[in-house]
Amino acid sequence: MPDPTSSSLVLLIVAVLSYLAGSIPFGLLITRAMGLGDLRQIGSGNIGATNVLRTGNKTAAAATLFLDAAKGAVAVLIARAVAGEDAAQLAALCSFLGHLFPVWLGFKGGKGVATFLGTLLALDWRVGLACCATWAVAAAISRISSLGALTAAALSSLWLILFREGQMILLVMVLTILVYARHWANLERIKKGMEPRIGQKKA
Repeated sequence: MPDPTSSSLVLLIVAVLSYLAGSIPFGLLITRAMGLGDLRQIGSGNIGATNVLRTGNKTAAAATLFLDAAKGAVAVLIARAVAGEDAAQLAALCSFLGHLFPVWLGFKGGKGVATFLGTLLALDWRVGLACCATWAVAAAISRISSLGALTAAALSSLWLILFREGQMILLVMVLTILVYARHWANLERIKKGMEPRIGQKKA
């Protein structure tokens, strides 16, 4: 963890605003705006980009992926610019929690992959790019988006060590645990060979 440099009030403000930013359900908003229906009634019911892709609209899926990543990245960058590295890491955690447990949707949110990657890109672009590449390779080989996400999360701490970003290790370990917790059902389906592959419309 970085040395604390921000006041308690600043950190509280950062935490609240980052959580609210992370809570914005872009997937749900985009599909509604494009007349694609209620995303929670489509496919897996998840509000993330993978489920948006099941609508058959690649533009909507790409927009969701970008915005879900951006809300985490922007929270981190603003917190770092206004306060410092301690605030940046807190912003990463709180924006991620906002996506997982959005107040606007009764605390029933997404699985956090795009936001996870977005926060890492903002915290350290090298680590972020390495995790994005890990996801892309694993997903391309397996044709299973969740397996790509789980692989990227599992190797994120290794990338931190290789790039000597030890002060982020605790945060990233917490985020990784949360990613795995949210993907527990996916893990069970992967073990049984029942996890849907990229491009399939049915959950």
